[in-house]
Amino acid sequence: MQSRLRVQGHPIQPMLVTFPYGLFATAVIFDLADVLGGPAFLGEVGYWSAVAALVAAALAAVAGMVDLWDVPGDRTRRTAIAFNLVNLAMAGLFLLVCLIRADAPQNGASPVLLATELVALGVGAVGVRLGARLVRRFDEGRAEATTFDALGAVTGTAPEIVRPSPEVGTP
Repeated sequence: MQSRLRVQGHPIQPMLVTFPYGLFATAVIFDLADVLGGPAFLGEVGYWSAVAALVAAALAAVAGMVDLWDVPGDRTRRTAIAFNLVNLAMAGLFLLVCLIRADAPQNGASPVLLATELVALGVGAVGVRLGARLVRRFDEGRAEATTFDALGAVTGTAPEIVRPSPEVGTP
């Protein structure tokens, strides 16, 4: 079974999901530095990282909903629904934190909000596990190298770097 939304044969949704996870983790790192006494602008950077992650999460959710139409009504569908709900819960917790911080001076974090973000990242870790299971199910027929030894067995065309030919009249 393959995803409906693909770029050069690769599903889009797993690519899009990495952005919110990375941005949420980045927001937590900046907020942790802010709470531990770093410069005040770190809290603002953490806030805007979380806002960017929410936008990316919305795009990933749209791609996930499109892919959900093609998932058969078996265990894979239940996993896909759980994956989307877990990601929604993570994004919901970060949205709550962002709404609370919107009125704070310089959008700074507090220890309670940081703890909420850490819980949200924990929920997101469950989503990563479910997402990995889905990727394996969606591309069952596709061989992937899982160890360095297996890389020697991977066949296919290698990317090629070709220099452009010089234009006529250029030195």
